[in-house]
Amino acid sequence: MDKEQEAAGTDGPLLSTAGLSAGYHGVAVVHELDLEVRPGEVVLLLGANGAGKTTTMHTLAGGLPALQGEIKIDGQVVRGPAHRRCGRQLGYVTEERLIFGTMSVEDNLRLGRGGPEPALELMPELRKLMRRKAALLSGGEQQMLALGRALAAGPRVLLADELSFGLAPLIVQRLLEVVRTAADAGLGALLVEQHVRQAMSIADRIYVLRRGRLILQGTAAEMRGRLSEIEDSYLSGTAA
Repeated sequence: MDKEQEAAGTDGPLLSTAGLSAGYHGVAVVHELDLEVRPGEVVLLLGANGAGKTTTMHTLAGGLPALQGEIKIDGQVVRGPAHRRCGRQLGYVTEERLIFGTMSVEDNLRLGRGGPEPALELMPELRKLMRRKAALLSGGEQQMLALGRALAAGPRVLLADELSFGLAPLIVQRLLEVVRTAADAGLGALLVEQHVRQAMSIADRIYVLRRGRLILQGTAAEMRGRLSEIEDSYLSGTAA
């Protein structure tokens, strides 16, 4: 890539979709979605259960093929499977805490592209746990491990689907702080979060889905004025 291309990539979105439709067995759950994540941004994707958030994230990560439209990373259309997208371009963390339970924390980190040290710089809490089997960690520690390993690889974009599911508020805050720190260093992050208020405190922009369609978007400052409306959508099962 020449210098002009590098500059164009820096100025443009790290991740974008245009007219993206996604779903299962040829049936669309997400319809004609346009979104983007730029360098240094934390972007939230919100909506009630069944709104299409996880389907969107799986499709962006390459776990599901797009039914229509396109996905771009660094301005380049991507169509490959997850193993080709994740790593240097894209990091993906889910609520399942994808770790190797029978292996130590250190060995889990060594399996990642970045190795232990970048992860430990972001998550120094893991230093005292390096010899412990990952299965013996608390839920919060396991998610710290998963997030640290993903970010240590140096991805351009982080996708985090319910990163804080089932975790205590203090752990949630710590995980979100790490995401914000990584974004401040140039990462672009797209988060699906149930802890709406906490996530909004670190976010730059927000998208809201209802039944697979984008119905609301704006800066975090703008959307804080509609917080009650967004939270009501989670309780009622219908988006704002």
